[in-house]
Amino acid sequence: MLKIAVPNKGSLAETAAQMLDEAGYRGRRDGKELIVVDARNEVEFFFLRPRDIATYVGSGALDVGITGRDLLLDSGSPALEVEGLGFARSTFRFAGPAGRFGDARDLAGMRVASSYTGLVERHLAQHGVTAELVRLDGAVESAVRLGVADAVADVVETGATLRAQGLEVFGEPILVSEAVLITNDEGEHGTDKPGLSTLKRRLDGVIVARDFVLVDYDVQRSRLDAAIGIASGFESATVSPLHDPDWVAVRVMVRSQETNQIMDALADVGARAIIVTNIQAARI
Repeated sequence: MLKIAVPNKGSLAETAAQMLDEAGYRGRRDGKELIVVDARNEVEFFFLRPRDIATYVGSGALDVGITGRDLLLDSGSPALEVEGLGFARSTFRFAGPAGRFGDARDLAGMRVASSYTGLVERHLAQHGVTAELVRLDGAVESAVRLGVADAVADVVETGATLRAQGLEVFGEPILVSEAVLITNDEGEHGTDKPGLSTLKRRLDGVIVARDFVLVDYDVQRSRLDAAIGIASGFESATVSPLHDPDWVAVRVMVRSQETNQIMDALADVGARAIIVTNIQAARI
């Protein structure tokens, strides 16, 4: 069986479990379950702390896992990123007292507090900077005010929390992170181990189903090219004849966030009976 590490709590856990459910795998019925065997799909799920998943996968104890890119890189594990999963996106930035720092080079010899010291250390090393790293498990934005550090490195969304502590972001982002599927290169099959391609294909299908919708409409043949020019579909539009030979029915996949603009544009070129349908599952 393919052994899969899944986050047991935190921001990654709920969405990861939902994706696996939509991909057709059996989830845990009790939040206290640590191991779930899905015999039908020949996989075994291990529910672990998100920060530990890269270590288990990198060691070869488990085959694949879902964790954050930030946690993978911070761990120093030899586990490999297979692909991004499109959720739990975050940006890591440096922050310090307003006006004090310009970029990472200004941190030479300074104290930098972070929950991701491994990640920060490698980033600073890439810029030839040596600093004293202070590891904290949370609330790093208070470190400067309390005199524990000169600057911090943390997840930044709006920056409001940092500004409340008198801090501002500076320099380039340390990392743009998201949930990722990871594996290792141990064993005979490496990243092509049995079951991984099926898991990846299914998760890709979930991502597509979430990001795309189906748009159906009728349009006159004389205006077909103009309509397809607005939305050409994932690969190509499906065009079917109607009883009236001057009209055709068209079906295309479009990104859900562009749906209303595309519907407006189709209506402007004469399309009628424009209908949008959500995609339950997909294989691309």
